[in-house]
Amino acid sequence: MCPQSSGNPAGFPSVPRLLTLLRRHLGRAVAVTYVAAAVLPGPGLWLRHPHATGIPELSLRTPQLLLALVLFGAGLQVPLRELRLLVRRPAALLAGLALHILVPLLIVPGVALALRLSPDHDGGSGMIAAMILVVAMPVAAGATVWTAKGDGDQPTAVGLVLASTLVSPLTVPLTLAVLCPLLQGDYAGRLAVAAHSAGNAFALTSVVLPCAAGILCRLVLPRRALSRLLGVAVPAALPGSLLLTYVNASGVLGPFLRHPRPVLLLAALAVAATVCGLSFTLGRVAARALRLDARAGASVTLACGMNNSSASAVLITTTLPDRPHILLPVLAYGLLQKVAAGRVVRIGQETNPAPVRVRQAK
Repeated sequence: MCPQSSGNPAGFPSVPRLLTLLRRHLGRAVAVTYVAAAVLPGPGLWLRHPHATGIPELSLRTPQLLLALVLFGAGLQVPLRELRLLVRRPAALLAGLALHILVPLLIVPGVALALRLSPDHDGGSGMIAAMILVVAMPVAAGATVWTAKGDGDQPTAVGLVLASTLVSPLTVPLTLAVLCPLLQGDYAGRLAVAAHSAGNAFALTSVVLPCAAGILCRLVLPRRALSRLLGVAVPAALPGSLLLTYVNASGVLGPFLRHPRPVLLLAALAVAATVCGLSFTLGRVAARALRLDARAGASVTLACGMNNSSASAVLITTTLPDRPHILLPVLAYGLLQKVAAGRVVRIGQETNPAPVRVRQAK
């Protein structure tokens, strides 16, 4: 007799197996998401708009809810025991946080100066505004995943994600305010408004609170309740992240394909590649100058180059809904930082290969 499957139709993988496949082939899944946003943007465009809930003061904003789900899942998975190690050696954490805040202030002005020589009527202010909104965001939670793949300093990586998230209500509006003078025309005023109003509220409600709620649940919930919550929230976070990518991409890829602008595409790729490449490079140089060990240096390098591009895309949707084209360099940055992170991981593995374990005869 053939064994019966436990409620799973033949030929269909179980939910845990699907999630494992998604994590293993995350790059391909993101590419498929982008293709879906380009070919079928309608549902994503519908989800991008606020929807009435019956309460005049409260509207349903799908991008912010999805971002909160992803960050709540990230907070729920924080290995709190590993963070205790940072108390004994906080140098890498402090250095990484300082570099994450200061490196954009060195890179973006140079890129803005170069773009002012371009024939664009606003001196490339749209591209620069997009990059400012990217680099102002906290370290992407994905940095911890790449750190684990490269055998990096996991406590430092987790600490950098949490520290940059907790200080983001201060650093996001501050970074926007400092870099706003680089913009020309309407972009300067719009980003200044975002810095003074939406910056604080967005960073607190959409970034800090969901992540803090996940950490609090991990701290206070009984083991059984926490296990059940992990079994629901963590599997939902990955599809939620892909759906958020689809919603953000639908706002630009569909319209872009209907009215192609090759020059805009090339400019978005060039600007995103420049800012991303310089961020990773300066992070790596600074880690060497500070004489951090290879594992801590890799984590600091990832923290310098990996920003929460999903959060910046949601902020653009919230504060600049009439400028969907500036999402293009944000999407490009999101892809390029994953490519650069993979390179950092490969270099680390080549420099410090995993020790070969010798089996002892019983």
